[in-house]
Amino acid sequence: MNVLVLGLDGACQSVLEPLVDDGVVPNIAALCERGAVGPLESQLPPWTPSAWPSLYTGRNPANHGVYDFLRFDGYDWEIVNRSHVEAHAVWELLSMEGYSSVVCNVPVTHPPRPVDGVVVPGYTAPEAPDCHPSGLWEELNSELGAYSLYSDPLGEESTDERRKQGYERLSRMRGSAFRYLVDQHDPDFGFVQFQQCDTVFHEFPHETDTVRRVFAAIDSEVGAILDACDPDVTLLVSDHGIGPMDGYEFRVNDYLREAGLVSTTAEGGGMPSWKAISRKQQRNGDDPGAVAQSTAERALEVAARAGVTSQRLAGVVRQLGLEDAVRSVVPDDIIRAGTEQVDFSASTAYMRSRTEMGVRLNVAGREPDGVVAPDEYEQVRREVIETLEAARTPDGEAVFERVAPREAVFEGPHLDDAPDIVTVPTDFDHFLVANLKGEQFGEPTEPWEHKREGIVAIAGEGITPTTTLGDSHLFDITPTILSLFGLPVGAEMDGTPLSAVEPTGTTTYPSPDDRAVSTTGDGAIEERLSNLGYLD
Repeated sequence: MNVLVLGLDGACQSVLEPLVDDGVVPNIAALCERGAVGPLESQLPPWTPSAWPSLYTGRNPANHGVYDFLRFDGYDWEIVNRSHVEAHAVWELLSMEGYSSVVCNVPVTHPPRPVDGVVVPGYTAPEAPDCHPSGLWEELNSELGAYSLYSDPLGEESTDERRKQGYERLSRMRGSAFRYLVDQHDPDFGFVQFQQCDTVFHEFPHETDTVRRVFAAIDSEVGAILDACDPDVTLLVSDHGIGPMDGYEFRVNDYLREAGLVSTTAEGGGMPSWKAISRKQQRNGDDPGAVAQSTAERALEVAARAGVTSQRLAGVVRQLGLEDAVRSVVPDDIIRAGTEQVDFSASTAYMRSRTEMGVRLNVAGREPDGVVAPDEYEQVRREVIETLEAARTPDGEAVFERVAPREAVFEGPHLDDAPDIVTVPTDFDHFLVANLKGEQFGEPTEPWEHKREGIVAIAGEGITPTTTLGDSHLFDITPTILSLFGLPVGAEMDGTPLSAVEPTGTTTYPSPDDRAVSTTGDGAIEERLSNLGYLD
C-alpha cells in the first residue's frame, strides 16, 4: 500500500498523551515515535459530519456544502449524507489517476460514489447501508460472521456494560473488515476510521477504565492493520479534539428571545426534540403504559396552548426542590410535548441547530416566511452580532470569543447554506444549545465536548521524524495525500501539503457530475445522534 490513513475521531494530544504514558496504546505510540507529530487545527464548526468531508475533500464547508448533521431547506431539515457533499473525495481523485482504494467507515460517505476499489460507509449512514460495489455489506457479514455500523441496542434494552462491549466490538469489526478488504483488493490507498474514540467521551467521559478499554481495542487494530498493510507512508489524523466543558451551557435562543429576536410557539412547527420523535416512533400503541403516556402528552399540549409550558412548570418544580422526584416519574417526551419551540417563521434571528454553531436570519424571499427585508439585512445582522457579542456569563465573562459574519469565516459556492452569523464560544468551554429551557444559563448537558485542536502524525518513507508540522490544518490532509502520490493539489482546495511532504504543484480537477440528492431516511440515526448530545 502506498498511503494508509488511520482516522481517530476526536483524538487529540491531551487525550492520547496519558494513554501513551500508561502503555495503553503502544502501536499508536510507536507510529508517532517514528514519525512527525503535531496538532491539527480543525475547522468551524468542529463536528464530525462537516469536518470529515472537509478532511477528505481539502475544502471548507462553503466549498463542499455540508456544515452540520442537518441539511436545511427553508424551515425543514434532514440528516446529511454523501449526496450533500458537492466535491470529490480524495479516493475519487485517485481513482481518476488510476489508483485503487479501500475506504472503510469514513463518516458521510453514504451513498457511495463509484470508484476503483471499495467503499463501506460510516457515520450518518443507515445500518446495513449500500456499499460500493453492490453486495459488499452482505459479503462482509458472510466472511466475518457479523459486521454492523452501529452499536446495539438502543433505548431501554441498552445497558452501560453492553454499550462498552459494543464499542470494543465495533472497533474490532473495523479492523477486521479493513484487513479483509485490503487482502481481497490490494489497494494503493487505504482509509479506515474509528468512531468510538469520540463516542466513549460523550457517553462515559469520567470513566478512565472505559476510555482505556476502548482505546486499547482501537490500538490493537491499528497494530494489526499496520502489520497487514505495510504502507509506504501512514497518516494518523483526527477531525477535531475533545475535552471537558469548564464553562456554562448557553441557551442561545433563550438569550435571543430576551432580546426580542426570537418568537416561540407551543403549536409545533419549530425544531423538535429528537428524543421525543424517536421514542414516539418506537412506541407500541397497544401498550397500556404507552396509551397513558400519550394521554398525558395530549393534556400537556393543551396546557401549553393555554400558556402553561413545561419551562414554566419546571420553574415551579425547581422552587419546590422536586426536580429529581418529577424526573423519576415523568418521561422526557411527556415533558417535551408541552415545550415551547422557536417559531422560525415569526422570528427575526434564531439558532437552528447547536452543531451548526451559528445564528440564521429569517430573510424575506430566502426563507419561506421571512420577516427581515433584504435591504435591511446588513443592518439587522450588525445589530444581532452586537447583541451576541454583549452576552456575558454569570461570572461576567464573554460567552463568545468571536461573533462574525459568515463570509469572514467561509468562502465558496455554498456560502448561502451557512448560518448568517458564526458564533465561537470562548475557548470552546461553553456548551451552546438551540432548544428553549426558560433560562439563559445552566450546567452543560454534555460534560465533554469537541475542541478545535486535533492531532496529525505522518510516518514512513521520506518522512523526517524531527520535522515540525507547523500550522497544520484539517484542509491540508487531502493535498498531502495527493502529493504523496506525486499528484498535483486541486486549485479549488483550501489546504496545502503538510510541511513533511514535498509539494507537487496545482491543477484543476473536474467538478463532480450532477447527482440527485438522496434522503438518509432512518429515524434510528436521529436517536443515536440525540443520545450523543448532537441533537437537542
